[in-house]
Amino acid sequence: MRDGDGAPVRVALVTGAGRGLGAEIARTLGRAGFAVAVNDLASSPGALAVVEDIRAAGGEAGLFPADVTAEDAVSGLVAEVQRRLGEVQVLVVNATGPQPVIGVEDLRWQDLLDQLVFFVKSPTLLVQAVLPGMKARGGGRIVNIGSDLFERAAPGFSAYSAAKGAQLGLTRTWARELGQYGITVNLVAPGWIPVERHAEVPTEVLQTYADEVALRRFGSPGEVAATVAFLASPEAAFITGERIAVNGGHTIA
Repeated sequence: MRDGDGAPVRVALVTGAGRGLGAEIARTLGRAGFAVAVNDLASSPGALAVVEDIRAAGGEAGLFPADVTAEDAVSGLVAEVQRRLGEVQVLVVNATGPQPVIGVEDLRWQDLLDQLVFFVKSPTLLVQAVLPGMKARGGGRIVNIGSDLFERAAPGFSAYSAAKGAQLGLTRTWARELGQYGITVNLVAPGWIPVERHAEVPTEVLQTYADEVALRRFGSPGEVAATVAFLASPEAAFITGERIAVNGGHTIA
């Protein structure tokens, strides 16, 4: 695909983009001039609205439903994005699943596997699928959406934190491995950013958290999305293997 001036359109694939951080990341990349492949499960009610928002703002976007934890689905997803929009230049790995609070006494191996599926298996499948195109083009951007919970070590989240730690390890290793091809790999680690699924959290719980943050407030989805957009921009071409915390200083050592 080419724009009105004949130049190739930059294509970004954002997984789990039907709501929350993923939706705002997709909208922000659309405003930045990317043709955005909006991915979520087929049952997602919000993904089509994100596509319509991007188009209404003058951008280009398409809906690409797929389960990004399934091998065949991922290969089919990337092939369809390539067919309809072009080669993926920016991959944002954002999709996530349930994050139950489970104490170590009750932790099962399956609980760990459930988190590893989203934060190790899915990123691996996605990177493998977009890598041939990025290598052929001589560059690309991979942005993993992590979490500062790995540093904060919140009780009851050992399975989630372990998987997020593994995701950071993948980020750093892939950055070293893929740098020779002009591909950068970074991780954005948000703190607790309230989105739709937090609508029923009591006000006192929110305030207690905010009081622990150096800036004494919550961040917004837009602030996370702006960080992702920066990493996807030409200005970030010499940044790779980094973990960027977007949490108001909550994890300052």
